[in-house]
Amino acid sequence: VVMMYAGARPDRIRRLVNLEGFGMAATRPSQAPGRLGQWLDELHALEKGDLDLKPYPDLAAVAQRLMKTNHRLSQDKANWLAQHWAKPDAQGQWRILGDAAHKVVNPYLYRVDEVLEIYKRISAPTLVVEASDDSLSQWWKGKFTLDEFHERLKSVSDLKMATLQDAGHMLHHDQAEALAQLLEDFLA
Repeated sequence: VVMMYAGARPDRIRRLVNLEGFGMAATRPSQAPGRLGQWLDELHALEKGDLDLKPYPDLAAVAQRLMKTNHRLSQDKANWLAQHWAKPDAQGQWRILGDAAHKVVNPYLYRVDEVLEIYKRISAPTLVVEASDDSLSQWWKGKFTLDEFHERLKSVSDLKMATLQDAGHMLHHDQAEALAQLLEDFLA
């Protein structure tokens, strides 16, 4: 999203930082009818509550969920994050402070040719930070690769790339100090 905004409003951005913001896999026009149908179905499911985020019995379970997703997360950090990531509901169950609507697919196809035109308009110095763990291969299972993402980035005129070692998608959890230093150096 930040890259799209920076290309749509280049005059408003002095410096741009992208943390593991890869975009989406390329789509084909033939996918449009199915995507629109899926979107309508998911809107209906959302309205019925079928997409509600799973409740947890207590804060410890929320912390365990965080650690399951990120094996680098220590217990103390997971406990701290859980307090800010969830809150108890009226029944005493802990609910993630997220919106189930984020589970609903976008009705529009991701058109790489349009994205590249937007990237070409990014005029701000841009820092793209990736984790040493390949998040794309974990999510997309070969449908969208780091090589494809790097190819797209060639459309950005003033680009600096950085990789944080021993980190996954949650760079700010895994390598907070190293990330902070990268950001301080870039934004100075």
